[in-house]
Amino acid sequence: MVRGLDHVVVAVKDLDAAGRAYSELGFTVTPENRHPWGTANRLIQFDGFFIELLSVADANLIAEPAGKQFSFGAFNRDFLACGEGASMLVLESKGASEDREAFLKSGLDVYEPFSFERTAHLSDGSTTSVAFDLTILNNPLSPQIGYFTCFNKYPENFWKPDFQTHSNGARAVQTVYMLAEDPSDHHEFLGAFTGQREMRATSLGLELETPRGKVFVLSPAGYRSLLGEAAANAVADDLPILAALEIECEGLNTTRIVPANELFGLTIVLTPAKERT
Repeated sequence: MVRGLDHVVVAVKDLDAAGRAYSELGFTVTPENRHPWGTANRLIQFDGFFIELLSVADANLIAEPAGKQFSFGAFNRDFLACGEGASMLVLESKGASEDREAFLKSGLDVYEPFSFERTAHLSDGSTTSVAFDLTILNNPLSPQIGYFTCFNKYPENFWKPDFQTHSNGARAVQTVYMLAEDPSDHHEFLGAFTGQREMRATSLGLELETPRGKVFVLSPAGYRSLLGEAAANAVADDLPILAALEIECEGLNTTRIVPANELFGLTIVLTPAKERT
């Protein structure tokens, strides 16, 4: 099974400021939600994909990792100690047990099962319950990036049309850009993680097509060539990183690139929507 993109976690120090910045770009940002382990988030939903802006709300609630027990709060707390940006890449799931079996069969390092439920705040002030099963991986080649699949138990409570309507016309994810010194180092892990064993190697890097969006692993030179000087100059030195996210926008005439140093560590690329047949 090939897994499509589900969401990207963007760790930020000031959740309200990040929400305002994304709103000013024309995105609809959800009200704040809280996790039981001390983090808070605000979401930007598209068609089956979302951006999760996440910050530490109560550090006293964060549990430390132990053995194969992954700590979502501690991972993002430690990420923020080094800077802001995209901390985790998340793929869709048809079932946590199926993902776990496939990952173990591929020789990947899998953490213990992780499930949780939280309250979701809706635009009309009401609340509902959402719940998820996460299958979390450790990748020794990029320990500063978190990887997991996310099975949504109550999608009817999570996905809301009013959250998916954006004044900038944003409607769907196109590409997650990962930056690595040698993109080819990551083909084995990403192939097993996505389930996409067919990939294209180019002079710029490594491309993996999924049912929802593409993962494009670029070298520093390839990233500069594709996204330009401003985006390349804003990149952190410690590679690999999740460097940029491309979103297609209805009604947009030309591509707009907002570099990471202007947007909490993640470059956002807004591109004109393609015609659908």
